[in-house]
Amino acid sequence: MSELVSEFVQSPVFGIGISLVTFYAGVQIYKKTGSPLMNPLVLSMFMIIALLLSFHISFDDYNNGGQFISFFLGPATVILAVPLYRKITLLKENVVPIIAGISIGSAAGIASIIVMCKIFGLDEILSVSMIPKSVTTPIGIEISNQLGGMPSVTVAAIVFTGIAGVLLGPMVCKLFKIEDEVALGVAIGTSSHALGTTKAVEIGETEGAMSGLSIGIAGLVTVFLAPLLAKLLL
Repeated sequence: MSELVSEFVQSPVFGIGISLVTFYAGVQIYKKTGSPLMNPLVLSMFMIIALLLSFHISFDDYNNGGQFISFFLGPATVILAVPLYRKITLLKENVVPIIAGISIGSAAGIASIIVMCKIFGLDEILSVSMIPKSVTTPIGIEISNQLGGMPSVTVAAIVFTGIAGVLLGPMVCKLFKIEDEVALGVAIGTSSHALGTTKAVEIGETEGAMSGLSIGIAGLVTVFLAPLLAKLLL
């Protein structure tokens, strides 16, 4: 019996299965509480960690299935093009300010994290690992590898940034009286990638569309600017 359990744990079905089950549980908890603190992704992450630690299951065994979910992160982002297509006229009317806003926001995000890392005395490896914090995970991992960072730290920074965007993004926009739908969507998407976009979609269709657009453009801008700013400021 133990051999069967061991084979099941080491199979891809296990990693995929507990990822789906814990995420579904997280969604149900979020729906019932309505609290942004009960983010399904975060809840799922903690549930999986607790499960692996409790039953002494290695991360490598879990990742036999988990890696397939990671593989589909990139293709899943394509679905964000649907609300953008519905707002294509609005995009054409505001293309210059949108591109400028995303580019400046991305540059400011990179520069600010480099400055903060220097203030807190982090070494260069940790610093470059934190630089892609505001882009979606597949792009962030590749940028981290390119800069010689640690992808695991990069992923943690990306998740934390996304959660911060979900929790603080709407409040910051309200504090600074940012009421324009396009500006709000660009701000959230540029600063907090796909996780923030889930919140933007909840706020409104226009906000969600602009936030989805910002993910792709911010990723491209970061790919070009990250090595340059890292070389100049680190």
